[in-house]
Amino acid sequence: MQDKSIVIFENIKRINEHNAEYWSARELAKTLEYGDYRNFELVIKKAKESCKNSGQSIKYHFVDTTDMIEVGKTATRTITDTYLSRYACYLVMQNADPSKKVVAMGQTYFAIQTRKQEVQDQMAKDQNRLDLREEITAHNKHLFEAASVAGVKNYGLFTNYGYMGLYGGKTMADIHRNKRLLENQKILDHMGSEELAANIFRASQTDAKLRRENIKGEAMANHTHHEVGREVRDTIRKLGGTMPENLATPDAISQAKKRIKSIKNNSKKLEIK
Repeated sequence: MQDKSIVIFENIKRINEHNAEYWSARELAKTLEYGDYRNFELVIKKAKESCKNSGQSIKYHFVDTTDMIEVGKTATRTITDTYLSRYACYLVMQNADPSKKVVAMGQTYFAIQTRKQEVQDQMAKDQNRLDLREEITAHNKHLFEAASVAGVKNYGLFTNYGYMGLYGGKTMADIHRNKRLLENQKILDHMGSEELAANIFRASQTDAKLRRENIKGEAMANHTHHEVGREVRDTIRKLGGTMPENLATPDAISQAKKRIKSIKNNSKKLEIK
């Protein structure tokens, strides 16, 4: 049997054309037993302030709108409403009248649902990063095969040229130092999705250029890798992106794997129950 709080708030949940869930403030006010909507608007105002103070976008979580309602059999009138995201509802509950039992139920429901969404978002972020980390490994393998055909013998030096192009002259050692990693930690294991994607583009395009132009000689291969890295950097700059050396350094990829495994294990336990 479903928890009563789940039924109450799920029954008034709406889904928009983008398959995103939201709640009508007017429906939520009725559910929370606010007889005068003007009193509930004060709660929304406080919730918006909480949203702003938490660094979140008010416009994203609180969408002010107008609706037409029927007045009698032939007349209609316009009323204001606010469409609320799950996070907005959570903030509304924190600012609503705590003496109301239904508000307490709402606080529990939206706190749990918000936490579930945070976990799901983190899992998606971790999984994307894990996929990109595996992809860069595959691309590097193909790149080194192409470099070998071109005549490269010193793969460490070849790799450094690519990094120097992409990172504005910084070597692997420089990047490792900037990320404040331990000696045995790999820089690729401490790159976020955006940084990994930039390096995948560098590696894949260098691979393609070496093969397409049949480049020969270690010096020419190193030069090519550097030039491709620099072109990728220029593209990032033109798009207004963050230079790779200025991107945040996440925890180890092994931690992302542990989080994914933990979430999956917990989900299985809930299914068994």
